[in-house]
Amino acid sequence: MVKAKLYNKEGQEKGEVQLNPKIFEIAVNEILVKQAIEAVLANRRLVIADTKNRGEVRGGGKKPWNQKGTGRARHGSIRSPLWRGGGVTFGPNTDRNFTKKINKKVRTKALLMALSDKAQNEKTIVIDELTAVTGKTKELSQALKGMKFNRGLVVLPKMDKNLVRALNNLPRIELIAANSLNVYDIVKAYRVLFVEAALKETEKTFLSK
Repeated sequence: MVKAKLYNKEGQEKGEVQLNPKIFEIAVNEILVKQAIEAVLANRRLVIADTKNRGEVRGGGKKPWNQKGTGRARHGSIRSPLWRGGGVTFGPNTDRNFTKKINKKVRTKALLMALSDKAQNEKTIVIDELTAVTGKTKELSQALKGMKFNRGLVVLPKMDKNLVRALNNLPRIELIAANSLNVYDIVKAYRVLFVEAALKETEKTFLSK
């Protein structure tokens, strides 16, 4: 039976909360988790590098000199890859596709394994409520200080613009909605802080699949 420390919104410890064994007591398969992480990173990869081949480079419509009689090598276009300013042979382009498909059940299983690993290593804590009415960091500083939570991932039942604004000044803390959880962000996080209502949202999102 896995439990996590429960804090109030002032950052004071008020006991423990029992975590759902179907989410937080899953045996970890490192190979499966690795595959899921690779898929997440591949799907996030941006295709930026783009070169032009000889058909895309501007100019080169006229043959630079006659085929015969000049004593020079034969050339049909100054935009040949052999010429300076010409097209690039086999260069990178935006047609590349790095996405990796992974079975939905496997992806969910890997996420639950990552959550289980964090909970079983006492890297998961729960707070009964987390609010920022004015959106100022000072509102949350006392609670975070009481929990000694200065870096990690905060899981919310749903995104809150005031909380996002309040935590913008804390670069080592990230926010995510429970229904957007993914294995990479969980594994990368030093600790995971769940708002209590986000636990139910996590169950609703991932146990129904």
